[in-house]
Amino acid sequence: MKKAIFTLAFGMMFAGLAMGQTKAQPKKPTAAKKPAVVATPATPMTETPSFQWEKTTHNFGKIPQGNPVTVTFNFKNNGKQPLIITNAQASCGCTTPDWTKEPIAPGKTGYIKATYNAASVGPFSKSVTVTSNVGPEPTILTLSGEVEAPAPQPAVQNNN
Repeated sequence: MKKAIFTLAFGMMFAGLAMGQTKAQPKKPTAAKKPAVVATPATPMTETPSFQWEKTTHNFGKIPQGNPVTVTFNFKNNGKQPLIITNAQASCGCTTPDWTKEPIAPGKTGYIKATYNAASVGPFSKSVTVTSNVGPEPTILTLSGEVEAPAPQPAVQNNN
């Protein structure tokens, strides 16, 4: 019996709540009354910053062993908010990145520099991963080339 009363009371409470949630239908304007025109506030700028790269890959070609080489990847912020580079991470210790540390205003330019140490002979392909507030996906910059061994020096004869 208690169960039946509890169920009935719970059902009536639920029905009362459901009835209170129904939306009242808006009154249709009469021909005599026109609805007021309400000005909406301007939408704030929400467009995110945006990279426009001059290039994202660079091939050094053939370079001599032991002579570090540097490339600069330039970009422009095409967005409407400041662009902030939070990190530029090289794929290995043989490449050292440097970048614009301060926020890049809309329409302004910035850079990522990558220096490869050219210590090992042979072809190479290295990358720099750029993390920023442009989006969740990082930008990958690639540098490549081939390090050549120095030409052998002719033996010097001493005729003493």
